[in-house]
Amino acid sequence: MKNKPSQESVKTTRLHISGLVQGVGFRPFVYRLATGLKLNGKVYNQNNGVVILLQGEKLAVEKLQDCIKPGAPKTAEIVNIDRQVVYEPIYSEFSIDTSQTIDNSITRVSPDIAVCESCLDDMKRQPRRLDYPFTNCTHCGPRFSIIENIPYDRPFTSMKDFKMCPGCEKEYSDISDRRFHAQPIACNNCGPTYSYYSGKETITAYKEILDTIKTDLESGKVIAIKGIGGFHLACDAFNHEAILDLRKIKKRDKKPFALMAKDIGTARKYAVLSEKETEALTSWQRPIVLAEQKMPHVLSEEIANGLNTIGLFLPYMPFHYKLFEHTGKEIFIMTSANLSDCPIITENTIALKSFLPLPMPVLLHNRKIVNRVDDSIVQDDALGLRIIRRSRGYTPRPVTLNIDVEGILATGAELTGAFCIGRHNQAIMSPYIGDIKNSETMEFFEQAYGRMKKLFRFTPKVVACDMHPDYLSTAFANTLGITVVPVQHHHAHIASCMAEYGIDEPVIGVAYDGTGFGTDGKTWGSEIMIATQNSFERIYHFEYVPIPGGDKATEEPWRSAFSYLHKAYNGNYQATLKIFENINPDHLKMAETALTNKINTPESCSAGRLFDAVSALLGVCKFSTYHAEAPLNLEHSVTENIDDCYDIELKPEISWNIVIRQIVADLNNKTATGIIAAKFHNTVAEITTRAILQLHFETGISKAILSGGTFQNRYLIKKTVGLLKNKSILLYLPSQLPPNDGGIALGQMVIAAKQQKICFKIRTPT
Repeated sequence: MKNKPSQESVKTTRLHISGLVQGVGFRPFVYRLATGLKLNGKVYNQNNGVVILLQGEKLAVEKLQDCIKPGAPKTAEIVNIDRQVVYEPIYSEFSIDTSQTIDNSITRVSPDIAVCESCLDDMKRQPRRLDYPFTNCTHCGPRFSIIENIPYDRPFTSMKDFKMCPGCEKEYSDISDRRFHAQPIACNNCGPTYSYYSGKETITAYKEILDTIKTDLESGKVIAIKGIGGFHLACDAFNHEAILDLRKIKKRDKKPFALMAKDIGTARKYAVLSEKETEALTSWQRPIVLAEQKMPHVLSEEIANGLNTIGLFLPYMPFHYKLFEHTGKEIFIMTSANLSDCPIITENTIALKSFLPLPMPVLLHNRKIVNRVDDSIVQDDALGLRIIRRSRGYTPRPVTLNIDVEGILATGAELTGAFCIGRHNQAIMSPYIGDIKNSETMEFFEQAYGRMKKLFRFTPKVVACDMHPDYLSTAFANTLGITVVPVQHHHAHIASCMAEYGIDEPVIGVAYDGTGFGTDGKTWGSEIMIATQNSFERIYHFEYVPIPGGDKATEEPWRSAFSYLHKAYNGNYQATLKIFENINPDHLKMAETALTNKINTPESCSAGRLFDAVSALLGVCKFSTYHAEAPLNLEHSVTENIDDCYDIELKPEISWNIVIRQIVADLNNKTATGIIAAKFHNTVAEITTRAILQLHFETGISKAILSGGTFQNRYLIKKTVGLLKNKSILLYLPSQLPPNDGGIALGQMVIAAKQQKICFKIRTPT
């Protein structure tokens, strides 16, 4: 509907709304407000937000402005409302006008939104949408995964390939309709469709597709299913053989699988859910929630492999609901469809080429996935709900900063990779990329960067990267031909959390993780520092330990255990050799020779390797089949309500020799594994707390930040929070960004914004 201005100009109120206001039903919301208040004018998308022009009674204009924030659609985020008086022609009505591009500014882009209840109801009642698996409206449906450019209009999405039928066009133009200006609007007559490939035949009739899927799942088949941001692999969660087949397909021996439950009631049958976990599960973001399994376990051990938590999420596509309804099942395994550490598959041709030969049925749809987005993961701990993997439902929501980061690209690290681009005071994180260790993942990184560069009209002027010279993300930074700012890994962890909470003052930073290149050329991972956004002083860290085989120890934690024992007993550790039963004696001999002669034994002070060592010592995990398996299993072996800890001394280089000897003594005394695991975790929390309190005493700094992958450990967080309670310390842990390396790019960005050359100091141990 177009407005009809006359040539005479009159005083007009102009509102410019910035924030997440495109793709969330904001213009229809404004239209209804304005027409209800009998105001004339127009509303339109602009590349930097939404513009509203208002003519009418002053009180009505004031009322509309007052209603914008409290009444906006639930997925909208209003950052700012700028009001001006301008002169415009007289408007005889209020309308939604054509989108405009005025400069190189940008607006926020909506993440993908889970299907709403009204659309699910339409699948049962509305003739054109009966059982239609792609129904959506202004309040739900695909957004970031289909967008190619801004402003957010259908021609700039992959829905441009589908011409609206007369029925959809009528709804799209009808102000009273819920689909008024819903860009992905579609129905059975004009929208995307599914096809089912089994290797023998192709099925296109939707009812037949559902019947065949039901039969295939009941017969134990694994099925590849195309979703919003990529493919999933699905199978019956109670079919043992199907689960084993899935593990073979994924080449995933023990890593837990995510489960999609029919509804929140079903989720409660299998997990103990906190209020925050329930809220996250039912939110429009629909992340995977890591929750405690109910006892006794009713799910196959093959799903979680000994862990006491499971990853649960609820349906977010119309098809998911239809799948549950048609099969009569209440829970499925639904895991990302990627092979051999490669990114999640998004393209139909690659899916058919990858899965049909296995053989595996493949369910395709013909809507292009523009932006790959994996499922996000969250968990609830003693400091609240936090994101562990940030992608679908959260990307590309920016972090608003108190500094200008225009033109800064941050490339992140290697594990759980993600990059970040800076526009004005907004840091826009990429979707989860994965471990950037191969050409396929690096190709995804470069493709995602190219798309986001175009979408957000980004021109890089400075690039921040990890100091590690061998990371592919660092190599990429060095190819851009612009100023490169290398950033120390653990400083970036702390700076990222500071940026999230808007902290621009010195903090006590504790960064525990698996690896990070240090300024001394050694492997760090246990840094306790005084940090600002442009410098850090490393005060404490764990003592360096030579690791035989270097990176191989991440797959063989017994190597870390061997090294810690070797150091704790000065090489005289024969009494503990029973710990290494089932380890190849030749490998043990080679490890001893390597340590004695200092051959391929890089020194590490990593918290991750320490947790690996203790996990192997206790026999919990001597060989890892996935990243951080040893620390994760160690955490899950903890016996609750144990407050004891081992003796340890706070020094600039914190030695674990005495602790290792005490653990061995406990093992020799037949102390239960869970009690030893608890005492070890308590000791880590205790020494961390002592260091924080000592630095607080010395400096007066009261804000402390915990970050790094080790601080995904909920037991460690709980113990540390408990020890610091009532100690005048304000404790922070990343929440909207992952504490692991998936959030590190933000820290790199703010450090680069503060400086063009990294300033750091290392206190010499005394």
